[in-house]
Amino acid sequence: MARLRNIVIRISKAFTFEMAHALDGHDGKCANIHGHSYRLEVTIMGTPLVQQKHPKNGMVMDYTELSAIIYSTVISEMEHVLLLNKDSPFIALAEKAGYKKVVAVPYQPTCEMLLADFMQRIKEELPKHLALCTLRLSETQTSFAEWHASDNLQ
Repeated sequence: MARLRNIVIRISKAFTFEMAHALDGHDGKCANIHGHSYRLEVTIMGTPLVQQKHPKNGMVMDYTELSAIIYSTVISEMEHVLLLNKDSPFIALAEKAGYKKVVAVPYQPTCEMLLADFMQRIKEELPKHLALCTLRLSETQTSFAEWHASDNLQ
């Protein structure tokens, strides 16, 4: 497939999902189980395909393909779950209460740590000719965390 050699374009797509969590040991309200309407914004970059008869001609990536990656790696795993640190005492309580979707993770489920997790999941599934640039995860209308590839060059 022919691609423009010197033209790099970024494309972005936003996703929403509902999830609950608790921050063990937090010194505020977030120590309690509570939920958010999350908004995940994903930006990737690459060169547009230039192949006249190809159905993806002119695209860096079809938004439908990007959506499929985000749904399979993030949304399907996180939608309407109670996300807790694997050592949280809330796990036993949630199971005793009959919660059906409790997910234990090896980290404190803050917005920042969720972004680090999502970044790894997405990068593993993204086609190699594309790069993940930015992730932005909003917990509320006024609170969000961002991950930028440019901040993490090693």
